[in-house]
Amino acid sequence: MRTIILGLACATTLAACSAEAPPENKVEAKAEALQPGEYEFTVVVDSVRSTDNTTPATNLKVAAKGEETEKVRLCVAKDGAIDPLIFAEAGDQCTPSSTYMRGGRMSLQFNCNRPKRGQLSQLVDGNFTANSFEAKVMTSSYFAGDGDYAMTRTISGTRVGDCPAAQPKPAQ
Repeated sequence: MRTIILGLACATTLAACSAEAPPENKVEAKAEALQPGEYEFTVVVDSVRSTDNTTPATNLKVAAKGEETEKVRLCVAKDGAIDPLIFAEAGDQCTPSSTYMRGGRMSLQFNCNRPKRGQLSQLVDGNFTANSFEAKVMTSSYFAGDGDYAMTRTISGTRVGDCPAAQPKPAQ
């Protein structure tokens, strides 16, 4: 009799467990482009190292564990393109040389010029959804003088709303 009662109790427990709805996977669908709007970007410098045994010619420093290097807000264009400014240091002029953003994957390359220094290359590899992205950015410099370096950063962005309306320019 005990065996029958224990068997029924186990069968009831198993039936109750299997009747529960399976857990939902909350994986956001892969996007074909970032949704236009204002994004808040968080930049964390993971590593900086000299490639010519001199002091790296960058103002960016490695972040302490859990520390963010900087937060900035920029607008993503109507076509979903990310402004190269997010990947550049102040004063750098960057132009895209290769861009791939499809199916939730991004692979971008920027050629940059730092006035009075020389050339830099920015390689961006990451993932995105319609409203956010996270990427590793690998920077290599090719300066005419000292200060060449290799740097790795993690940049993440989250859409925070529509871009602010353009302010009218004052009459001159």
